[in-house]
Amino acid sequence: MKTRGFTLVEMLVSLFVFALLSAAGVAVMAYTVDNQDSVSLRMDRLGELQRARVLLRQDLAQAAARRVRDGRGEAMRSAFFGAPEGVGDPVLAFTRRGWENPEQAPRASLQHVSWRLVGDRLERLASPALDGAEPGPPQVVLRGVRELRIAYRHHGQWSPAWPGGAASVPDAIELRLALDGVGELRQVFLLAGQQP
Repeated sequence: MKTRGFTLVEMLVSLFVFALLSAAGVAVMAYTVDNQDSVSLRMDRLGELQRARVLLRQDLAQAAARRVRDGRGEAMRSAFFGAPEGVGDPVLAFTRRGWENPEQAPRASLQHVSWRLVGDRLERLASPALDGAEPGPPQVVLRGVRELRIAYRHHGQWSPAWPGGAASVPDAIELRLALDGVGELRQVFLLAGQQP
């Protein structure tokens, strides 16, 4: 009785086919992992951008025409400060309503906030008291900001500098940002009591 097995050539061909399939599988897996990392980075960047937008929208929607006093007791010139073309420290400073107080601490529901651009970071600062208090530590809201330009709408006109009076806030603010990995972004925010 004669038994029949695999020849050396048949074994080599089968190993070659297996090697090709394995190499293709590894290439597909590597592509999938690279793609997943890229999508994950993009989603993280989009999440950071959305959080910054929501925080700024909440602050601006609660803007109040209330001036504050500095550490020397002198009143600020304007209830709303906006730097021309988004340059300066801060680029925006104003009082906002609606500061939540779940623990019923003895403090106002108004809060003075300011936004500034430090290097490529957009930061938010909030003061624990309205008058004479130094702001707390900065909260980094957005990274990778190459450029920030601001326009202010007041009495139906857009202006690159805030032309309002001492006790007024703009009707709307337009923010133009140049962001790493995103490009140019334009956002328009209505302020308290304004209708679209």
